[in-house]
Amino acid sequence: MEVKIQIPTSLNEITLGQYQEFSKLDSEKESDVLLKMVEIFCKVPVEVVRSMKANDIKDICEVINKMFDVEHQLINRFQLGGQDFGFIPDLENMSFGEYVDLDTFIGDTDNLHRAMNVLFRPIDLKQGTRYTLKDYDPDTNESAKDYPLDACFGAMVFFYALGKDLSVAILNSSSKQNEENLAQYLGSL
Repeated sequence: MEVKIQIPTSLNEITLGQYQEFSKLDSEKESDVLLKMVEIFCKVPVEVVRSMKANDIKDICEVINKMFDVEHQLINRFQLGGQDFGFIPDLENMSFGEYVDLDTFIGDTDNLHRAMNVLFRPIDLKQGTRYTLKDYDPDTNESAKDYPLDACFGAMVFFYALGKDLSVAILNSSSKQNEENLAQYLGSL
């Protein structure tokens, strides 16, 4: 039986929802992982995957695995269903609700779509490379499952790097303050 399937070639062809579905796989058996990888990321019914040649499945999974093994970059804008979406342009003026939802869900794969709903929203107005986003609506987070995975991974890497940089800055500042306090203490003896 000859089967034609669409193999994704980049993470922008895989949705966050597909990734979340795949991440729920609780089997460590290689055959289960390979089967689910083709079923979910290539959108092929499990019966069809089971009927395919083993070597073809391994080759397809190798292509998919290579897509995940790249350095992820922040993607500021993408288009989905004819709508332009943008990364939140002003993190400092984030509402408290946005902050709480982002902080709560950014590290939770099952609810990652809720964090991405904070970070990427439909563009309301745009002028050149600048844009404003529609207001945050926590009730529309299910649509974020359709976001391209490369944008989601890029946003996560951005926040992890930001957190790391802030931690280093805090430690450096704290260390300098401790040195100054010690110098003052020793000077007063």
